[in-house]
Amino acid sequence: MRAGAAGVARTGRLVAPAVLLAIATAVQVAPATAAPAALAGRHDVVTWGASADRVGDAVADRSYRLIVRTSVAGDNLRIRLSNAFGDRPLTFDSAYAGLRRSGAELVPGTNRPLTFGGSRSVTVPAGATAYSDPLPGGLAAAADLVVSVHTRTGGGPATGHGMAMQTSYAATGDRTGEDGAAGWTERTGSWFYLDAVTVRTRSAVGAVVALGDSITDGWQSSGDLNRRWPDYLARRLAATDGPVRGVANEGISGNKVLADGAGQSALNRLDRDVLSHPGVRTVFLFEGVNDIKAHTGVTGADMIAGYREIITRAHRAGKCVVGATVAPFKGWSEWDTAAESVRQEVNRFIRDSGEFDAVADFDRILRSPYDHERIMPVFDGGDRLHPNDKGMQAMADSVDLDSLRCDRTSAADVP
Repeated sequence: MRAGAAGVARTGRLVAPAVLLAIATAVQVAPATAAPAALAGRHDVVTWGASADRVGDAVADRSYRLIVRTSVAGDNLRIRLSNAFGDRPLTFDSAYAGLRRSGAELVPGTNRPLTFGGSRSVTVPAGATAYSDPLPGGLAAAADLVVSVHTRTGGGPATGHGMAMQTSYAATGDRTGEDGAAGWTERTGSWFYLDAVTVRTRSAVGAVVALGDSITDGWQSSGDLNRRWPDYLARRLAATDGPVRGVANEGISGNKVLADGAGQSALNRLDRDVLSHPGVRTVFLFEGVNDIKAHTGVTGADMIAGYREIITRAHRAGKCVVGATVAPFKGWSEWDTAAESVRQEVNRFIRDSGEFDAVADFDRILRSPYDHERIMPVFDGGDRLHPNDKGMQAMADSVDLDSLRCDRTSAADVP
């Protein structure tokens, strides 16, 4: 139950391990950009993101060592910790950021403590997020960043991202300041509490956010190798000199546009998971198959109304929206001719309405030339719905990178 999208990337050279990050002031939903940075022609841009959801229960005296891959390079790294689904305040009494050598081991000398409003500890209220203070130093594109956090308190729902397609680590007690891997004996396929990393870079540089389901989340791509379609897009963008360099993957497996279930719906999480990130120019919307194949009575008109609401809200926030057509899924257990009819209606709207700022036709890229209702076998991850690594790359390679640029600056674009 998922969906995804693609693009180009231009990669910055890796800088020395002293490269590290910044994270700004305490409990807030979106970071405020400092006036001096704006005057200097610099601003904050999201370099990594993951959509928030409930992931079990919060555990006291627990450390998490989270591995993430950056996209855009910059300095003054900041992390965002989320207690979006918590029902009580959650205290983090230690947080570090460093660069990975291998597994849970860090490059010696890169693991540095983070502060929140000048303090090593931060308590995040239920439903809130907290940005760290900026961490001086540079952070390269395509770096394996390691964020280690320790939760002092526990109880109630934990917030995180369930299907990371990346191995991270956990331990009892506070091991956040350690460089070595010896104490990090537990592996996890989820990210806990961390939902964004930002860097400061030139004001001309921005980011794209991929809003999607399991295809965007990376299901059926190779784990621990960053082969989701947004990863391939980030690599393309890093290889160019264009204005869009950051890529945030906000896919959730099983997610729908209209209804909550596997995570909050795209409509309900748009502000938190997409529009709250700094430096975002374009929203890349690739969702709909889960609404369609669920057979809950959702019509093409319902889907189109949902897409229109996302477009309107993004435009009011000064963002462009690229719409991706819904990919074929004949052969998946929930496929039937009624669902296919809705998919075709939705895709006609995406392609022909002119309401999106641009279109990425993933349906045409992935479908078999012999049966347009089926995914091409060479791109099939094995379940007739999710693309494999080759399919993920083909999607990303098909994206017109110029479509990710956006010159919208105000709500005046929307009547």
